[in-house]
Amino acid sequence: MRLRRVGVSTNEPLLFEIEHCLDKKGVDTEGVKIDKKYLRTDEPHIPELDEVSVVRHYTRLSQWNYGVDTGMYPLGSCTMKYNPKFNEYAARLNGFSSIHPYTPEDLMQGVLRIIYEMERYLSEIGGFERVTLIPSAGAHGEYTGLMMVRKYHLDKGNPRKKVLIPDTAHGTNPASCTLNGYEVVQVKSSSAGYLTKEELLKHIDEDVAALMVTNPNTLGIFEKEIAEIAEILHSKDALLYCDGANMNSLIGIAKPGDMGVDVLQYNLHKSFSTPHGGGGPGSGPVGVSRRLVDYLPVPLVEKIGNKYVLVYDKPKSVGQVKAFYGNFGIIVRAYSYIRAMGAEGLKKATEYAVLNSNYIRKRLSNYYHLPYETPSMHECVFTDKKQNEKGITTMDIAKRLIDYGFHPPTIYFPLVVHGAIMIEPTESESKDSLDRFIDAMIAIARESEENPDIVKNTPTLSPILRADEVKAAKELKLKYEKNRCL
Repeated sequence: MRLRRVGVSTNEPLLFEIEHCLDKKGVDTEGVKIDKKYLRTDEPHIPELDEVSVVRHYTRLSQWNYGVDTGMYPLGSCTMKYNPKFNEYAARLNGFSSIHPYTPEDLMQGVLRIIYEMERYLSEIGGFERVTLIPSAGAHGEYTGLMMVRKYHLDKGNPRKKVLIPDTAHGTNPASCTLNGYEVVQVKSSSAGYLTKEELLKHIDEDVAALMVTNPNTLGIFEKEIAEIAEILHSKDALLYCDGANMNSLIGIAKPGDMGVDVLQYNLHKSFSTPHGGGGPGSGPVGVSRRLVDYLPVPLVEKIGNKYVLVYDKPKSVGQVKAFYGNFGIIVRAYSYIRAMGAEGLKKATEYAVLNSNYIRKRLSNYYHLPYETPSMHECVFTDKKQNEKGITTMDIAKRLIDYGFHPPTIYFPLVVHGAIMIEPTESESKDSLDRFIDAMIAIARESEENPDIVKNTPTLSPILRADEVKAAKELKLKYEKNRCL
């Protein structure tokens, strides 16, 4: 397959650098009745351009943008899922986009119905008793889930002190534990890349409130002893928290609730469309087992007769964790996605996500080092070990990919893998798209072997060439200093 190397031909200047000196003569302000103390004594520092120049400037800038509508996002553990345009249409319907949070319940029955039905869908998908859709992001869902864990133990007279977290967990997990007053204890994964019950038994005691595991974990490996681990935890009245950021490898195939999971946060913006590039928006619903139902945050949406109502009267609830009720626009997008896909469609999407990942893993295994032989799920992790023999690092490989027209994958994560290159294609990419990415990675591997200097000095086709990451972060240039024409 022919590789396509894509670059931008111009480095777009600032508006201040392309401004024109417009003629200001003939502007009479003498008749304007403004107190002189409010009048400026200097010219406002605003670039002056004609309309066509402004339009062309922003159009050229827009052509620099990289998104799911322009190319593949191979980021691992940060799923950039395709967002069908119909989902956007549904979220922008006037009755949804213009609804005010203080609208009386009688006038927002459609909104409450979507929340009610969405909870049922997520409960069925995950195998949980109930779900709250209030948390507005994955980390917020983690925090909320651990609040319920703490309240559960408090009701038994002891909040406990520790939460166990494997070394392959997501990075926000320890922060969520600390914010809830727990001590974090790291548990080492096996050489095969998953947590074993033998290792868990070394750490479990009466002070452990929960184990917080990501499944599949950040290596893309399924925690195959999860059911036995759940039994060990429950025998000590500890709970099993599962980070659901990687649920797109399980939907329609397996239910965490059936594995003994007590609490799990979904990431609607990862597993149910709505790509979350740029830091948001997100949505982090939390599903719980029967043990934690009483502690769900309020309000809950209930159906009484033919009417949907917000219920606040829950004595054991952890209370309100957010003003109003979640990021509703994201809930609508996910609701549209589930309704359009149906049970078979959701299962097929999961199968494609796993297939795509393993296709990449297989084709690149002769060119990049695989740190674990254990089969992958939705994402695969390579390292720069082979390329390092020629002085090429993971960072060099990522930068070179830009010259081939691809957004780099996640690099240097998970931390348990030195020089990690984590790739997750999701179910969204076609075989043609995957082959182009794979061919680019193979080409870089060959360049690293035959002409490493090319790879070390990249990118060469991007508007901004290779920056010094440390210097760029510490010496920001945020102000334009050039003298403007007057």
